[in-house]
Amino acid sequence: MPMFRFTTYLLWLTYIISASVTAATLTVDVTDAQGNMLSDSVVELISTAPLEATSTTEITLPATTHYEMRQQDRVFYPFVLAVPQGANVDFPNLDRTRHHVYSFSEAKQFELKLYVGTTADPITFDKAGLVAIGCNIHDYMQAFIYVAKSPYFSVSDASGKIQLTDVPPGEYQVKIWHPWQIVAPASSSIILNDGANQLALSVDIEHQNKPSSPPSGFGASDHASHMMGQHAK
Repeated sequence: MPMFRFTTYLLWLTYIISASVTAATLTVDVTDAQGNMLSDSVVELISTAPLEATSTTEITLPATTHYEMRQQDRVFYPFVLAVPQGANVDFPNLDRTRHHVYSFSEAKQFELKLYVGTTADPITFDKAGLVAIGCNIHDYMQAFIYVAKSPYFSVSDASGKIQLTDVPPGEYQVKIWHPWQIVAPASSSIILNDGANQLALSVDIEHQNKPSSPPSGFGASDHASHMMGQHAK
């Protein structure tokens, strides 16, 4: 192999190795005040670096990015959806029953009037914040969309875990939110180093049952619940 080719190869390999070790991974365990693992919590990392020192000040979504909150068995899925600011979200109705999807939240107000199947266009969530979703026909159908202004966010799974990957090392503000939180948790900060990082967070919530599909023919008014938790305004 000619020397210049070998040198180029070494430089390329060095770049690949250095790039791979300058990314942080953060594993988060989320619990309630009693120490029980907590699903449906959103954790968002916001860089504390000055904007001019941040390589990306806006989230750029890949062309293949696709988000949806479907209506199935007269329930919204997922119960909590987290998307980046500027994301398009579809609301397919997989039921034979028509639904009327709406939100009056400050971060996004919209209506999708009675329909079955898919709507013509997705809804664009162009403002960061919390969006409470409801159905004007079935009061118990409730869900939430968390619109993040940072590209580093996720929702805790059934075991209360979140894993964020490919995060640039540095200092971040940690925000956490849950639909049943009693008060908004105070934000904290974390310094992420190269490689694996761990974090434990706790949220004081008022335990409730998620909206569930009622028996066939069951009246929506009889199934209405107080599951909105802390509403998104």
